[in-house]
Amino acid sequence: MKKMPLFSSKIASILTLIGVAVGLGNVWRFPYMMGKYGGSAFLFTYLVFTVLFAVPALMGEITLGRATRQGPIGAFRSALGRTAGDIIGYLLTITILVASSYYAVVIANVFFAAYFSIRSGFSNDQIVQFSADLDRGNLQYSIGVVVILSAIFIIHRGLNQGIEWASKAFVPFFLIVIVFLIAYTLSLPGARMGLVSFLKPDFSQLIPINIFAALGQAFYSLSLGGTFMVVYGSYLSSEHSIMRISLWTAFGDVGAALLTSLFIVPTILIFQLDMTSGPTLIFETLPHLFSEIPAGRFVGSIFLVALGLVAFLSLVAALDVARSCLQDIMWIRWNRTSVIIGIGFIELLLSYPSALDANVVGLLDLVFGSGMQVLGSGLSVIAVAWGLKKALTRKELSTPSKDSHFSILFTWFQWIIPAVLLFVLIGYIYNTIQG
Repeated sequence: MKKMPLFSSKIASILTLIGVAVGLGNVWRFPYMMGKYGGSAFLFTYLVFTVLFAVPALMGEITLGRATRQGPIGAFRSALGRTAGDIIGYLLTITILVASSYYAVVIANVFFAAYFSIRSGFSNDQIVQFSADLDRGNLQYSIGVVVILSAIFIIHRGLNQGIEWASKAFVPFFLIVIVFLIAYTLSLPGARMGLVSFLKPDFSQLIPINIFAALGQAFYSLSLGGTFMVVYGSYLSSEHSIMRISLWTAFGDVGAALLTSLFIVPTILIFQLDMTSGPTLIFETLPHLFSEIPAGRFVGSIFLVALGLVAFLSLVAALDVARSCLQDIMWIRWNRTSVIIGIGFIELLLSYPSALDANVVGLLDLVFGSGMQVLGSGLSVIAVAWGLKKALTRKELSTPSKDSHFSILFTWFQWIIPAVLLFVLIGYIYNTIQG
């Protein structure tokens, strides 16, 4: 078994895992999911599902990584055998390479939006120009190149001097910005009343599609998928409790989603913009918001910069997962630096079509996005419950040999989590076909 680098401290591991979990999808996705699928009733259901299902799945992925001290391919080989491990590992490798390529383009769009806000602001006239520039594929690709090369540089610096350093800088900065923006938002006339009204749960909104959406968001928001958390689990010291790290990660991830919503929701309600606008929230609804609120240019600029930086951490994690996967492929004899350079080259090629046509992003996300994320997470939980020895799992979770709670948790791993993930995957496929 190859020697893996380790996080330098417990706080470094927590901040890094939170940085991966938060990402663009959670901050961008959660507010519009609340608006579209039942408001605070969605929020309540999401929190329940996070505790019951997503956190145990997160514990499972981290356990798989730390127990094997390998990336996804090596981890699945150790748990399920070479043939099954290779099939699953190669599938996840292709998924992460493609998904990170269009994700890099979206991050480039966010950084461009931040630059545009700093340079010009989002007045009514400037919004038209912003939309036109956002559609300039070569411009967005150029920014994407810088984003990808920056992520490659961070990975090349290694876990402690690169990934940890970026996480310890960007995650607290994001938190400070969001707390400031919440205080600013709640000082606006009518904001508190609108927020209180929005947060009163109407449980009649809990129709099946809204419940399913909350269940899917619980897994999506923690970046589960048999990739990120398996690799970062392999970096976790044996001295640190997987259960506590998982709970802190979930707390930070859920907290980031709620804090972002506390900024976005009241302001959108005050200015009577569309809370249900869906994926266009960042690039269509928010520019209009920043054009109307007091000090909108400053508010928009710091929010978009903070969002871009925390999203960048997820890209770093994705490319580090790809590096780990490629180094686990036996017939690739490149050293670490050569693998990193190769990944950068692949990403630069794959990201070009997404930069030229936004429809490509949507198409690729249908195939390589949430659905593959759910599949990968289900497979990792199965690998822990059915591939690893029960005693090894018990040891990794640091539970006493006669602890009845562990038996319940292990049964949860064996049957409940895979069944729930299968339900989410079937629902995702059904919604995609219907859509």
